[in-house]
Amino acid sequence: MAKDRRLSVRMIAEETALDKSAVHTILTDHLHMQKICAKLVPKTLSVEQKANRLEICQDLMGRLKFEPHFLDKDITGDESWVFNYDPKTERQSAEWHMKSSPHLKKARMSRSSLKIMIIVFSDSCGIMHKEFVPPGQTDSHAFYKDVLEQLRKWVQRVRTDIADDRVLHHNNAPAHTALSI
Repeated sequence: MAKDRRLSVRMIAEETALDKSAVHTILTDHLHMQKICAKLVPKTLSVEQKANRLEICQDLMGRLKFEPHFLDKDITGDESWVFNYDPKTERQSAEWHMKSSPHLKKARMSRSSLKIMIIVFSDSCGIMHKEFVPPGQTDSHAFYKDVLEQLRKWVQRVRTDIADDRVLHHNNAPAHTALSI
């Protein structure tokens, strides 16, 4: 059991020649163990990265006290690869642990070869615009310029309150910092 915490009750019962219900009773009632699933997180952050994010969030919270609506005109854009996974189910990756054990976290390490890029823009009200980059095409400055134009038209049509006073926040990808953008 200590070597492989992913053993099922049935597997332990077969290995020990005990009844499945007896094995379950021993694990849960006598050893106070429970089968828990790892919490899936996009990536594991270092202590420094966590501290940096905390500091930024605290700064933003402080600014909100003086300017309660400063984020209302902020539009955030980002692109990400969306992968096709065939992961284990939660049940398949569950392990036996004591109640006092910390909850597990696991980051996906392997990525599928099938992927597509998505560009998403959001504001304080939610997702404003999303665009899938066609397979085989890159997020070039010309493509990104077209996406920004679609976003601008959407904001003028739907979010008239920020149409003339909006702030676009995106990363420094080459397509985002091109002179034409």
